[in-house]
Amino acid sequence: MKILIVDDEKLARDRLARMLEKEGGHTVVGEAADGRSAIDQVSQLQPEVVLLDIRMPGMDGLEAARHLMKLDNPPAIIFCTAYGEHALEAFQTHAVGYLLKPVKAEQLAVALASAARLNRAQLQQIAAIPAESEPATGSVATMQRAAARQHISARTRHGLELVPIADVRCFLADHKYVTVYHTKGELLIDDTLKDLEEEFGDRFVRVHRNALISLPHVEGMVRVPPGHYCIKLQGTAVKPVISRRHVTDLRNQLKML
Repeated sequence: MKILIVDDEKLARDRLARMLEKEGGHTVVGEAADGRSAIDQVSQLQPEVVLLDIRMPGMDGLEAARHLMKLDNPPAIIFCTAYGEHALEAFQTHAVGYLLKPVKAEQLAVALASAARLNRAQLQQIAAIPAESEPATGSVATMQRAAARQHISARTRHGLELVPIADVRCFLADHKYVTVYHTKGELLIDDTLKDLEEEFGDRFVRVHRNALISLPHVEGMVRVPPGHYCIKLQGTAVKPVISRRHVTDLRNQLKML
């Protein structure tokens, strides 16, 4: 199988590469030191399996896995980490294995065998399962809030596009679709406003049943006829409308900034 190794420590990458060479039957097609680089490498190299560390600078392994599962042909993901407390969240990304460091050769072999039994069609079906279909518990919800993404992703004609959360100015819903307006344009995504509000509630606030805005980038409230208000946001021409019931709350929040 074609394998991509992702770990911010070169010694860890080298150790996994040696183990794969001894086992035989696998080809290391590339290496990456962070989640963002891993996504780029997967798009270019099309590996069948990604051996993925969790704690890395920039984009961590959990977020990278969530983005990779949006690909048309997602790779099988095996987490290799020194931390056991992320196992439940890791399997929510539909990983096929979770190995604790130092990874043992026999454990790696078993995980790779499991990955080999999954063909591309099966991986696509697994990736299509929504997170909501999995058992919900308070601990899972807590972890999801704690692990808010640093990027928003969507499949486009250019492949998997990533937008840093820091560049997002608002999310606007139109029927079943949500559009992300950011400093370089806009992007259509599959997420619901409700899920986005739960994930990014400390940064984005609801001003309308169809709108979440980036509170730190509000430049002001603009009165528009007949007696409504809209929001002026830094870095975008889009001006979301504020519903009447949110006007007072938003004013109070802006005073505290």
